[in-house]
Amino acid sequence: MIQVNQTRRVRIALPNKGRLAERAIDLFEQAGLRPAFKADRALVASLGDDFQAIFVRAADIPEFIADGAADLGVTGLDLVKESGRDIEEVLDLGFGSCRLVVAVRDESDVQRAEDLPAGTRVATSFPRITARYFDSLGIPIQIAPVTGATEIAPHLGVADVIVDLTSTGSTLQVNGLREINTVLDSSARLVASKEARLSPTVGPLIEGLASAVESVLRAQTKRYLMANVPRARLAEVREVIPGLSGPTIVEVLDSGEWVAAHAVVDADAVYQTIARLKELGAEGILVTRIERLMP
Repeated sequence: MIQVNQTRRVRIALPNKGRLAERAIDLFEQAGLRPAFKADRALVASLGDDFQAIFVRAADIPEFIADGAADLGVTGLDLVKESGRDIEEVLDLGFGSCRLVVAVRDESDVQRAEDLPAGTRVATSFPRITARYFDSLGIPIQIAPVTGATEIAPHLGVADVIVDLTSTGSTLQVNGLREINTVLDSSARLVASKEARLSPTVGPLIEGLASAVESVLRAQTKRYLMANVPRARLAEVREVIPGLSGPTIVEVLDSGEWVAAHAVVDADAVYQTIARLKELGAEGILVTRIERLMP
């Protein structure tokens, strides 16, 4: 069993480049953990008193965590599954969404992965996931490992089929390929070492960090709405803005006919909510973003 060093700061492995890295750093900053680098291009940064960030390849993060070099990290679910390492998913961060799919050439008659013949050659940079997937279908295949430009493999005769990541499917279409199955839905995840989570000193720090990050994610889909509403129409107002546990009603000084209603509302329903409040005679409507939202 890996022993967790409880005298050092908790190490968080973050991607060292790309959109995943940018989004991860931005999320941690919103949660109150801004990286403090000692120099440009430094691979280590302080994240306050309790945490230290180490910047490595996203594909290596599951290995770093499993081997005890990091206590937790941010990487794609696809990379976690491909690593085969026994680490725990703490939180779905909701960005970096993509799908690992099976694709064939446009002119192929195959409509489902289940219809592929035994011995089909499959090009992929995810050999472990691919092998497990086709084993689950009971189809013996030959895997052709590749490290990039997987889409070209069927056109070069390297493979008949590919298993590759896609976000919109447009790259596959441009290269004359067609999806036939989804193997895995992936996104960025906060993952951690089991030993670290069980540690009496490190575990609470990890849970506290996860709670802070989750509060930022929860706030991104909500808005705080305030409005002056007629007291006589409070029952209808409550139906429009039920909030998390009902709207907060505040007396307006020297205005017996009016009260102030405050509530947390869904961000994607703000337009309709404002329109309905105005129909009820609401005035002075104010909508603001929320930095964090705890349950």
